[in-house]
Amino acid sequence: MLVAVIIGTAVGQAMAEPGSWRAEWPRTDFSRHTVPLREIKSGGPPKDGIPSIDTPRFERLKDGAATGWASRIGDAEPVITLDIRGDARAYPLSVLIWHEIANDTVGGTPVAVTYCPLCNAALVFERTVENRVLDFGTTGKLRNSDLVMYDRQTESWWQQFEGDAIVGVMSGKRLHLLPSRLESFVRFRQRFPNGQVLIPHDPAARRYGINPYVGYDASGQMPLLYDGSLPDGIDPMERVVAVEIRLDHHEAWSLSLLRERGTIESGDIILRWEAGQTSALDKRTIAGGRDIGNVVVQRRHDGQLSDIPYDVTFAFAFHAFRPGSPIHKRTSIGPEN
Repeated sequence: MLVAVIIGTAVGQAMAEPGSWRAEWPRTDFSRHTVPLREIKSGGPPKDGIPSIDTPRFERLKDGAATGWASRIGDAEPVITLDIRGDARAYPLSVLIWHEIANDTVGGTPVAVTYCPLCNAALVFERTVENRVLDFGTTGKLRNSDLVMYDRQTESWWQQFEGDAIVGVMSGKRLHLLPSRLESFVRFRQRFPNGQVLIPHDPAARRYGINPYVGYDASGQMPLLYDGSLPDGIDPMERVVAVEIRLDHHEAWSLSLLRERGTIESGDIILRWEAGQTSALDKRTIAGGRDIGNVVVQRRHDGQLSDIPYDVTFAFAFHAFRPGSPIHKRTSIGPEN
């Protein structure tokens, strides 16, 4: 299992010295960084050891029905979905869990569709920074257990959880986060019956549909390669719905609280939960994971609702990257989510 590989390879190199990185990263300017370099750890795989998807391949739905390889995806399996100017696409976690980044262009907009299994962070960014289109790969490094990406144009390093460049000439730059959903495959098919679905170039290249992190999100589990503080009053591996309420003001709601209430309103922000999506990090197969449900986050403006960016991540990750930001939760810790 990949979890075991990560742990075994990372022993003894958790706090790698920048000097040991320079042979692999001769173009990266380590003199420029926005975070202490000691916070960045080796995750095990080398640069591009987890290969990004750079020329994505898709199959189109036919009146809501999946054909070809996409027909293997279970109705309740999680997919990251994106709709830009009528170009609707789904990126199954059964594929992305093995690649973590897909560089794509949707509705004419260059995007990076990203998934970090160790934080369960599913985020979509524009790839254009100051009129320059960037392509992203994996560094093999982690910070707060979260994927550290790099752009191939400058080999600067970027934090996936925040979309910020943290090392290199791009340090301090931020990627624009786009509204997307993490939802079940059947919900995407119902919303976009003629949408497109990401499929592997070579279905035999990886064990697509298999979860290499079996049991990682179980209650009582501890995050991998994380030695920071843990949030109070909540299991560190409980899922929370993280939302930027306004510029640089973030709040999160535990998934158990949202599931209990069904709908939560905070000002003009509305969060909704419905059953019918499996966990990608639970059982051996992604299709066999327990039901964690679907989340939609929208903003009300002039009587209309529109999707806004959100993330269904783990409580420890939100706490690590948003220290001091509130996590709204049930008064007592409930079952795992």
